[in-house]
Amino acid sequence: MNGPLPYYLMPEDPSEQRYRAVFISDIHLGTAGCQAEELLDFLKSFECETLYLVGDIVDGWQLKRRWHWPQAHNDVVQKILRKARKGTRVIFVPGNHDESIRQFCGLQFGGIDIEYEAIHVTQEGKRLWVTHGDLFDGVVQCARWLAVLGDYAYEWALRVNRGFNFARARLGLPYWSFSQWLKDQVKRAVSFVTAFEEALAHAARKRGFDGVVCGHIHRAEIRMIDDVLYCNDGDWVESMTALVEHPDGRLEIIDWPKTKLSQQASSEQLALDLKARMGSL
Repeated sequence: MNGPLPYYLMPEDPSEQRYRAVFISDIHLGTAGCQAEELLDFLKSFECETLYLVGDIVDGWQLKRRWHWPQAHNDVVQKILRKARKGTRVIFVPGNHDESIRQFCGLQFGGIDIEYEAIHVTQEGKRLWVTHGDLFDGVVQCARWLAVLGDYAYEWALRVNRGFNFARARLGLPYWSFSQWLKDQVKRAVSFVTAFEEALAHAARKRGFDGVVCGHIHRAEIRMIDDVLYCNDGDWVESMTALVEHPDGRLEIIDWPKTKLSQQASSEQLALDLKARMGSL
C-alpha cells in the first residue's frame, strides 16, 4: 500500500479495532428489549471505513403502540452520527420495522446515506448485496396481521428473557437468549430460516452478486449456499452480534458478549502482569 494509511487503519488506541466495514442490524431502538448499552460499548470499540445499518434500527411498530426511548437509545444515535461526522461512511438500509424511512431512500441526513439496498465490495473484490431481507419473508409481505401478532408474542418472550438473565447475572452466569432457544426448538421456525437463507442466496445469484448480507431473522451466520456467500449480521436484542470485514478482507461474526468478556480478561491479566513486574523492581 503506497502513501499514508487510511484513517481507519492508523494506530491510535491499541485496544481499538480497525475494520474495513461493519454491518449491524435489528437494533430495535424504541423497545425495552434493545441492548443499547452493549451496542454503545461495541460502537466505541472500533473504527471502520464503512458502517452499514442493515434495517430495523428504529422499531416504528413498537413506538406506535408505546413510547419507549431511554437515554441509552439516544446515545446510540449520537454515537453513529459522531462516526459519520468523523469520516466513517454510514449507509442505512431500512427494514420492515422502520419501513417508513424508505420514502427517504436516495437522500442523506446527518451524514447518513439512506438507501433501499447497497453493494459492498470486499478487499478481495467480491460484490456483496446488502439488504435487510424482509422482502423475502412471506409472513411480512403476505400476512401483515400475522407478523404483528408474532411481534406481540416476541415482545412477551423478551420480557421473560430479561427477568431470566437478570437472575443469571446475579449468579455470575453469562447472557443466554430464551427467545432464541424457543425458536431453535420449533422445527417450523428452523425450516423457515433455511428457506429464507436459500431464497436470499438464490436472489443474489440471479442478480449477479457473489454474496448477500442481511439481517431480519436475528440469526448470525456466515456460510456458502452453493456458490453464493450468505452472511447475516444477527441482532442487538437477542444475540448481540455484528458482521465485520477485517483490513485483509476476512469476514467474521463478532459475538459481542464473548468478545467483551475476552477483552476484560485480557485487560485484567495485563494489569496483573504489570503489577507483578512493578513488584519485582
